[in-house]
Amino acid sequence: MTIKGKAYIAGIFEHPTRKAVDLSVAQLHAEVAAGALADAGLTKDDVDGYFCAGDAPGLGPLSMIEYMGLNQLRHIDSTETGGSSYLMHIGHAADAIAAGKCSVALITLAGRPRADGMATGTKPRNYGADAPDVPFEFIYGPTVVNMYGMAARRHMHQFGTTSEQLAWVKVAASHHAQYNPHAVLRDVVTVEDVLNSPMIADPLHRLDCCVISDGGGAFIVVSKEVADSLDRECVKILGQGETSKNLNAGQVDLTFTGARWSGPRAFEEAGVTPADIDYASIYDSFTITVIETIEDLGFCPVGEGGRFVMDGNLISGVGKLPFNTDGGGLCNNHPTNRGGLTKVLEAVRQLRGEAHPKVQVPDCRLALAHGTGGSIGSRMGSSTVILGRADA
Repeated sequence: MTIKGKAYIAGIFEHPTRKAVDLSVAQLHAEVAAGALADAGLTKDDVDGYFCAGDAPGLGPLSMIEYMGLNQLRHIDSTETGGSSYLMHIGHAADAIAAGKCSVALITLAGRPRADGMATGTKPRNYGADAPDVPFEFIYGPTVVNMYGMAARRHMHQFGTTSEQLAWVKVAASHHAQYNPHAVLRDVVTVEDVLNSPMIADPLHRLDCCVISDGGGAFIVVSKEVADSLDRECVKILGQGETSKNLNAGQVDLTFTGARWSGPRAFEEAGVTPADIDYASIYDSFTITVIETIEDLGFCPVGEGGRFVMDGNLISGVGKLPFNTDGGGLCNNHPTNRGGLTKVLEAVRQLRGEAHPKVQVPDCRLALAHGTGGSIGSRMGSSTVILGRADA
């Protein structure tokens, strides 16, 4: 069964806060839910499917369902694969809608790591003492940033990728973030700025790393029948792919991501190719994440990502592949260290023609959003979604 054309994104919302000192995680979830419903022209009583991931507090969906007063639910999904969860939720919601299990699905993300004092590279990957990998790996002190640094160094060794090429990803994101009043970092930076920023985990500098921010976002996935009844432009879901990439008992290649498998599945279901994509939202936890992902999605040959991003090729209005026109996780927002949902939000804005005029892709008809969860240096989840305008 295909989900192509079976479901639509009807409403989106990104919380404007980047430091939520006076809001709980539950409040943030509720506020982004209300915002997305208002954008779609729906109410909480229309919702009959709810999706969340590990960022939901308490008993996850059970706690949030009660807190938000979602009393008409027929379908619940709490798939947890880190930052890729929310793009998997799109496929799962479309599947549920196509199967008649729900017709209005609410998907929420929220968190407050910045208010809680988290700093770049300080959080170890000890996500649970009972996780099966912890006894084998935690003694070596893995953190988020040193695992990505290891992947970056391997890519450099194998393909000749340079720190200057990594820096171009940040430069592109900053060119877009200057037009986003909510972005954490709005100053345009140069390659030299990135290279002169402090080293965090060789070869990654501070400006190679995403921001740490609070807030969240939500979107509403609906059936075609509901979409047709709404007084707003809805975005069609054309294809979705998902997978995991693991260490395989130590036989692991750090130079590619799970996008190598999730991307082709999404393109095949949508019936399009990378050359057809007008705009791409690419998970950008670190600059190396983007370079590996665009290779794996087929936007350039394997090993050529560094050369592809040079000279502004990711900048809207300048380059071949406009990306992350809200500033992305590198400059705008990476709420609760799970930026996948925000990738969907900006892709929808582009397709609606609602991105900032300075970064709006002219006549944007097809967009890709990709989420990465876990770590490209170890185990990870990947999900790719192809979206189109309603007439696509």
